[in-house]
Amino acid sequence: MKSFLFGLGLGLGVGILFAPMSGEETRSNIAQGASDLADSARDAMEQGKERVRSGITAVRNVGQNIASDIRSDVRTGTESGV
Repeated sequence: MKSFLFGLGLGLGVGILFAPMSGEETRSNIAQGASDLADSARDAMEQGKERVRSGITAVRNVGQNIASDIRSDVRTGTESGV
């Protein structure tokens, strides 16, 4: 993902520098490209946060299930093989 974003930024920069536009248009395009890149980075960060949250939730659920099984086994005096 980092290499994709780097390539995107590099390509955008080179394309803008060699495009036959006025300085004002070039600055506007650079600002727009930077804004787009920042939006992409924010989206990637949000997706990463959501993956971490779901992973934590999954681990927590597994831990709670194991703890519940152990409590049940202790109450009944059996062994579940956990």
